[in-house]
Amino acid sequence: MTYFGFLLRFLVLPILIFLGIHYLLPLPDKERAGVRVNPRAVWTAIAVHVFLAVAYTTPWDNYLVATGVWYYNPDLVTGIVLGYVPIEEYTFFVLETILSGLWWWFLARRISPLPQGEGLGVRATFTPNKLLVYVSTCVLVLLWLLFTALFFCGDVKWTYLSITLFWALPAILPQLLFGADILWHHRKLVFWSILIPGAYLSLTDIVALTDTTWNISKEQTTGILFFGILPLEEVVFFFITNVLIVFGMTLLLANESQERLAGIKRRLQVWNKK
Repeated sequence: MTYFGFLLRFLVLPILIFLGIHYLLPLPDKERAGVRVNPRAVWTAIAVHVFLAVAYTTPWDNYLVATGVWYYNPDLVTGIVLGYVPIEEYTFFVLETILSGLWWWFLARRISPLPQGEGLGVRATFTPNKLLVYVSTCVLVLLWLLFTALFFCGDVKWTYLSITLFWALPAILPQLLFGADILWHHRKLVFWSILIPGAYLSLTDIVALTDTTWNISKEQTTGILFFGILPLEEVVFFFITNVLIVFGMTLLLANESQERLAGIKRRLQVWNKK
């Protein structure tokens, strides 16, 4: 299977399905559970994440290909390469972000509890939790230090896993610092928004690996395989990228984030006047 064939089957097709659901079977763009779900806000958030995904992932992915951690079948790509990476891989970054964003939107309009005062699904009032912010941030920093040490000093088998978390965890840090408690408040939405795309993309990866659309270095991975072919590192990649997307979408579109940001702006204005 060519790389673009993989993208058409497993990313473009579900994107078109979600677009059809959103626009042919529309629901009222009514706020649910304190997150904005109107098309303009959601598409703006998706566009922001597409830009960030391409900009932030490009150096990491070029390193993987340049060092042979991840490599592609030259007969199954167009041959258009930017740096070390085929154009299909950049397209994957864009499509994964759109797909995950649309799935978040789908869930945000359906499974979240109703706003306060409507029916039985009354949501709990949000309570800021600084302890949760501090604890989650400290755990993240410790994990980053661990995988940084493994990347620079560990055995070669840790290369793919350690470089992935060395790269991804710092991007999650500002998200937790700003709103770990907000994410916990929306944990039902966050959990399902991460789980389904992460599992789906991991399973589709089996198809690509079986068809040799791309390959993973056995020497630079831990050797832990799911279903005899899917490396642990690939699963971690798909889940960690969806964590970044879902955390970002939720924090950009949650009302609690807007209130918190407004409070930060007010404090800065007061500080500047002193």
